[in-house]
Amino acid sequence: MSGRDDRASREAMIATCRKMNASGLNQGTSGNLSLRVEEGFLLTPTGMDYDALTPEDIVLMRMDGSHEGRRRPSSEWQLHRDILVARPEVGAVLHAHSMFCTTLACLRRGIPAFHYMVCAAGGVDVRCAAYATFGTDALARHVLEALEGRKACLMANHGMLALGSNLAGAFKLAVEVETLAAMYWRALQVGEPVLLDDAEMARVLEKFKTYGQQSPPVAS
Repeated sequence: MSGRDDRASREAMIATCRKMNASGLNQGTSGNLSLRVEEGFLLTPTGMDYDALTPEDIVLMRMDGSHEGRRRPSSEWQLHRDILVARPEVGAVLHAHSMFCTTLACLRRGIPAFHYMVCAAGGVDVRCAAYATFGTDALARHVLEALEGRKACLMANHGMLALGSNLAGAFKLAVEVETLAAMYWRALQVGEPVLLDDAEMARVLEKFKTYGQQSPPVAS
C-alpha cells in the first residue's frame, strides 16, 4: 500500500489514536503510533492533539529517516523504524504512557508470570527496557533487546510499547498489557504475587498458538 495515497490508513491511525486516549491507555499528546506501508511507514506527528489530527497531518517516513508531509514526525521515529526493520512480521507499533505500565516502568519492574495472560505478549514475562533519553538511538537499542521474542515491553521511566500485525492487533495487545500491569500493581499492594512456573507458562504458550482462532462454520 502507498503511504502517500492511502487516506483510509491515515484515518484508521487517527481513529486508533483517539481510542488510545478515550480508553485511558494514553493521555494528551503523549505516545505515538506507526503503520507499515510500501514506501516505509506512516507515523503520527510530534506534539499534536489527536482530536485535531487530519489525514494530511500523518507523516510518511522512509526507512532512511527522511520524511514527507506538512508536519514534523514524532521524536520517536527511529524507535518505530528500527522495530519495523528488525521485525518484518510487525505491521503496526503503538507506544503509550499508560498509567499502570508507566508506574511499573518507573520502578524498573517488568510484568512477571503472575497470570497466564502474560503469554499474550509472546513470552513468560513482559520485560522492562533499560532507560535512555526519548528519541535516541540508545532507547531504540534497549527496546529491541526487551522485545526479543516478545510483542510488548515496558520502557523504564517512560511508558509501554505493543506490536501488532495491524492497528487493531497492536491496540488490543496494548490494552491487555495495561490490564495486566494494573492487576499486578494491585496484587503488589497486598504482597508478592505467586508466580506460575516455567513449565506451566510453556503449556500456556503452546495453547496460545491456537487461542482465539475459530474453526470455519460447518455447512448445514
